[in-house]
Amino acid sequence: MTKMRVFILAEFLFALTVIAGVLLYLNRGDDTPESLAQYHTTYVDGPAMLNLTETLSSDALQGRETGTEGNAAARGFILKRFETIGLRRVGDAYEHAFPILPEQVEGETAPSEGVNLLGWIGGKTPGKGPMLIVSAHYDHLGIQDGEIYNGADDNASGVAALIGVAEYFEHHPPEHDILFAALDAEEKGFLGAKALVASGLVDLGRVALNINFDMVSRSDAGELYVAGTTPYPQLKPMMDDLAAQAPVSLLTGHDSPDLGHDDWTAQSDHVAFHEVGIPFLYFGVEDHAGYHDPTDDYVNLTHDFFVRAGDTLVMAVEAGDQWIGHVDP
Repeated sequence: MTKMRVFILAEFLFALTVIAGVLLYLNRGDDTPESLAQYHTTYVDGPAMLNLTETLSSDALQGRETGTEGNAAARGFILKRFETIGLRRVGDAYEHAFPILPEQVEGETAPSEGVNLLGWIGGKTPGKGPMLIVSAHYDHLGIQDGEIYNGADDNASGVAALIGVAEYFEHHPPEHDILFAALDAEEKGFLGAKALVASGLVDLGRVALNINFDMVSRSDAGELYVAGTTPYPQLKPMMDDLAAQAPVSLLTGHDSPDLGHDDWTAQSDHVAFHEVGIPFLYFGVEDHAGYHDPTDDYVNLTHDFFVRAGDTLVMAVEAGDQWIGHVDP
């Protein structure tokens, strides 16, 4: 058998594995359409958000590590949702590859490239005025020591929430342009976010705010944090107003240098925007037992909290859309 036939056969078998794995997850008895119907939400489609999270964090996608077939399969699911929602392409494509250099991922074998997914919704004057970037990374840690790190909370949840928010705004057009960025290689050092900032694909002079979702689905206490109001105190009144209305307990913090490791300012993709002077709001839960652990599985998420967090994130982007109308980026 030729090498080409072997390659094609391997690709075909992997595709069958993905399909079988996803169908198995989507047809599990504990998450039937009837049981998901209990997750009533005001803004996002709660059951759809849960289903996408379960799909992206299934064993079939092998932990979504950058450069792997599982990562590419996850990207395919997200791409399909971008198309279904009707997001506008950036240039002539949703997918935007970027190179990864060996020195960027010290101590491990570097994939040759990552791929960001970008789509946008126009405001009242598309292509003009201030704009928002809503981001979430879709990669995770892959397979380590024979165990799959599925990354349900980190960050299948953030990507599913991003899709839910995008779908809402496609039906409820914003005042200003919103770019939705599903970013790759966050776990390699925020490389997808850094590539986007450096790419020239977006006029950074127009970007007034980055809103980043990373780990938004697992909190027994029902607490969602938003970081960014300490380095950007002008955002604090907006977040205080949101906290008073949010369907979860929304707390500010985790964004002061004196906190050491508990300072989240440089711990997710928003740091790439922060480093070029773009204000950010980072939404996430505190570390839990599943953080960077094989137990970060869909079954361990706090499902009711997650769908309420999804509604909160729509409210946050709505507030940000209004806020940027009063600033001069």
